[in-house]
Amino acid sequence: MKILLQVAILDDYQNVGLSYGDWSTVQEHAQVIVFNDHITDQAAIINRLMPFEVVCVMRERTPLTREILSHLPNLKLIISTGLRNASIDTKAAEELGIAISTTGYHASGAPELTWALLLAISRRIVPESSSLRNGEWQKEIGIDLKGKTIGIVGLGNIGSVIARYAKAFEMEVVAWSENLTLEKANEHGVKLVSKEGLFKMADFVSLHLILSSRSRNIITSKELSLMKATAYLINTSRGPLVNEADLIDALMNKRIAGAALDVYDIEPLPTDHPFRKLPNLLATPHIGYVTEDTYQIFYEDTILRIKEFLSLRETK
Repeated sequence: MKILLQVAILDDYQNVGLSYGDWSTVQEHAQVIVFNDHITDQAAIINRLMPFEVVCVMRERTPLTREILSHLPNLKLIISTGLRNASIDTKAAEELGIAISTTGYHASGAPELTWALLLAISRRIVPESSSLRNGEWQKEIGIDLKGKTIGIVGLGNIGSVIARYAKAFEMEVVAWSENLTLEKANEHGVKLVSKEGLFKMADFVSLHLILSSRSRNIITSKELSLMKATAYLINTSRGPLVNEADLIDALMNKRIAGAALDVYDIEPLPTDHPFRKLPNLLATPHIGYVTEDTYQIFYEDTILRIKEFLSLRETK
């Protein structure tokens, strides 16, 4: 009797994983089990993953720590959607002989969402839509983007796209990060400023940094206090870049006009979290990468990685 490769797909919230890509090409050789729910208890994660040789993770939804990996003797391959995954203990995986593969990524999703959020908060789209549904008419006054200043924290792959979008809307663009050089700023047609200067002058601050020990909590009450009372903070990068308690305090006390967030310290966001109720916060459930084209790439590449693993297994 043929023994099928045991494959787990984790955190498929929308139950769409098997709808993208041709899974029939691997299902003759593999039993693919999809888990739609998200669990956080370490013992429960270990118990769930124990039978599987291949685990396919959606971005950083389920952390795979050393403690978890060391209790999964059957695990041979982790397939992580996207180009990098900070929630996997790569050193532990290497020591335990567990291979890690990644997939391609559709790069436009995150910057497009960032700009959608900026437009939504500047033109008050969500409250205006809600008031219209309630039978009201023209309750808010929007903000023109032309001539306003956007401060981009991190001028990398996504930040540089935001700079292009902003210039198309005739905004002034300033940028800062610890490693940003004048040469690179000039290359993208933006003005290099100090961190303090950026927060003081920007009408919109947009964060685009990789989360690391150096960038964690890079935005605290200190930076928020520098912002104009009319300014907005946008974070579609990683939640822990911003000190959550400090941002909640700034929003509750209206020290800044508002914020737009797609990322959080804890995901999914707890149902009783203050971010779910603040009227001057536009919050979305980490959907920067949740697009048809991105999912197509994620799952098609996942299938390819499984097929490659099957081929290697057959040659041994």
